[in-house]
Amino acid sequence: MSQTVQQSLQSARQQLAQLVPTSEASIEAQILLMHILGVNRAWLLAHATDLMPENSVQDYAHLVQRRLQGEPVAYILGYREFFGLKLTVTSDTLIPRPDTETLVEAALQKIAGPMRVLDLGTGTGAIALAIASHAPQSQVTAVDASERALKVAETNRHSLQLANVSLLHSHWYTALAQQTFDLIVSNPPYIEAADQHLSQGDLRFEPLSALAAGEDGLADIRQIIAQAPGYLNQGGWLMLEHGYNQAEAVQNLYQTAGFAHIQTLRDLGDNPRVTLAQWLAA
Repeated sequence: MSQTVQQSLQSARQQLAQLVPTSEASIEAQILLMHILGVNRAWLLAHATDLMPENSVQDYAHLVQRRLQGEPVAYILGYREFFGLKLTVTSDTLIPRPDTETLVEAALQKIAGPMRVLDLGTGTGAIALAIASHAPQSQVTAVDASERALKVAETNRHSLQLANVSLLHSHWYTALAQQTFDLIVSNPPYIEAADQHLSQGDLRFEPLSALAAGEDGLADIRQIIAQAPGYLNQGGWLMLEHGYNQAEAVQNLYQTAGFAHIQTLRDLGDNPRVTLAQWLAA
C-alpha cells in the first residue's frame, strides 16, 4: 500500500512513542527517514504529500523496528554529530554525547599557541578531533586500549583530514613513556559496575568497558589522576568528565595528588560534569 512522506512519518512517530517521549519520537522518526531518503528536514516538510518509493517504505520500516528493539539511533545511522563534526560511530565505541562538549569547550579555553594535548580513551576520536579542528596549532595525541575503537577514530581523522592528530594503541599512559603534555583530557568509564542503567536504554548496546569502572565508578579516574603528574608539563592541566554525583570525590582525588586550581564545570543539564585542575608541583 502506497504511503506519503507524511503518513510514513506519522506511523513511525506513533510506534516510537512507545519507546521514547513523543517529542523525541517525532525527531527520531524524521532523522531515520532523512537517512533513508538522503534529504534534509526542509525537504520532508516541502514534500509531505509525495508518495514514498516502495523500497524506501520497507527500508524505513526496518530501521524503525531496529529502534523499537532499543538499538541507539547513532548505531542505526552509523554516525553522530558532535561539536559540529560528523563522526562515524560503531558498536565498538561509545556514542558521543552533547554533555561531553563541555569538556571540549573547557579544553579550548586553555589552549594558546602550539600546545601538546593528550586524549585518553579516545573512542570515536570525538574529543581529540573536536579540539584539533578548532585549535589547529595544537598537536593532539589520542590513545585507546581498544584497537577496534582506534580504527573508528582513524576513519574519522582521515575523513576530517586532520593532520595534527596522532593515534596510539595504549591503555591510558602505558605506551607514552617519556612524553609530556600541556593538557590532558579524558571521558573515561565512570559508571558504577552495579548501576541498573547499564541494562537500560542505549547503554545496553554500548561497550561495557567504555562505561563501567569498578564498584564506585572511579577506578579509572583514580589511575588517570594519580599517574598524570608524570605526563604533564609544569603548569599543565588535567580535565576529566565524570558522573553527576562524583564531582566532590574527583576534587578530593585531585587534591590528594597535589593538583591546584581545582574547578568543576556544569553540563547542558546543569549537572556537575567536568572537573579540571592544574599541575604546578615540581
